[in-house]
Amino acid sequence: MPEMKPLFIGPRLRRLRRELGLTQQTMADDLAISPSYVALLERNQRPLTADMLLRLARTYGLDVTELASEDSEAYARRIADMLRDPLFADIDLPPLEVADLATNFPGVSEALLRLHGAFTREQEALARLRARGGEDEKGDKVAAAQQFLAGRRNYFHDLDSRAEALSTEVAREGGLRAWIGKQGVRVRFLPPDVMLGTLRRFDRHNQQLLLSDSLDQASREYQMAVHIAHTALRGELSRILREQTFADSTTEALTRRALAAYGAAALMMPYGEFACAVVARRYDIEALSRQFGASFEQVAHRLTTLQRPGQERVPFFFIRVDEAGNVSKRLDGAGFPFAAHGGGCPLWSVHSAFQRPGEIVTQWLELPDGQRFFSIARTVVAGGGHHGAARVLRAAALACAAEHADEL
Repeated sequence: MPEMKPLFIGPRLRRLRRELGLTQQTMADDLAISPSYVALLERNQRPLTADMLLRLARTYGLDVTELASEDSEAYARRIADMLRDPLFADIDLPPLEVADLATNFPGVSEALLRLHGAFTREQEALARLRARGGEDEKGDKVAAAQQFLAGRRNYFHDLDSRAEALSTEVAREGGLRAWIGKQGVRVRFLPPDVMLGTLRRFDRHNQQLLLSDSLDQASREYQMAVHIAHTALRGELSRILREQTFADSTTEALTRRALAAYGAAALMMPYGEFACAVVARRYDIEALSRQFGASFEQVAHRLTTLQRPGQERVPFFFIRVDEAGNVSKRLDGAGFPFAAHGGGCPLWSVHSAFQRPGEIVTQWLELPDGQRFFSIARTVVAGGGHHGAARVLRAAALACAAEHADEL
């Protein structure tokens, strides 16, 4: 017969004694042992021997198998799984302490597991709500446009290739403004009060592209690139949109706007040149920003699109949140499992980045199923540009699977 492994059931023995209404002295008398030995058993300072197990069963009419069951091991496994949640990433809880908790405090263990389960369900429900943009109609339409992009892993080959070819023409003419001028359109920069709160407006009658003079240089370049995408790349945008039947014109318009933004980024950061640069600079976003005259967020967007067959780069997931944790943008070029619900964990550095504005914050993430990701986050500012203009502070984050982290 195999040797019985040491059995520690102190808390269970204590509960049994109290349920029977016994003192340690009375139980000791019933089992023909000393009260101090009962105390040692209850504190798990002595294992319960096979003989003592049988004595307990005979004396109190108990089921031996129930007494010897290993509930604590099951609790320990469940608690260990719970602790893999990124919520507990900064808590160092050794396996021995987990085992002690499961063995000595099964009631507390069960309470913690139930509490975490309820928390997880609430977070998932909240994430689904945020992914839809809330319950409002506009949020549903934004979510539909995002799903269109995600369904194609945020890569549109024909649009990207046409923008890359056009970028050569733009460079030959001396830049975006010069190229637009060559098309007979005058670019003018006007004060915000004249622009009436808009950043870009095309005066078709007078063939003028009007831009707010509060824009910084990267934003000026981007707005000119968006104009070119809506005009010179209009055919490519329409062909892509014809691939999908949209529920309404608003959703289609939002998707067209997203595709125009994609085309603008591809024009400012042509695929071949940009793909080589990201490898040479090891995905240094700030260095890439300087090289291509783009903002941190524009470069981060572009990094999610590098999926050209034969020239693929690290697949990234992008998210942007405000200080309250509301997700205002997400782009998924990687098919990540948390792409639809990312942003829910309060310990993700995309939230703590607000405490270190302008500084890049790195972090390892681990999902409950063991999948690991590497994340970088930094605050980004929108608005401002003149006295009295509101500035909006947000945080943007990129994440990639752990196996790609050594490429960064």
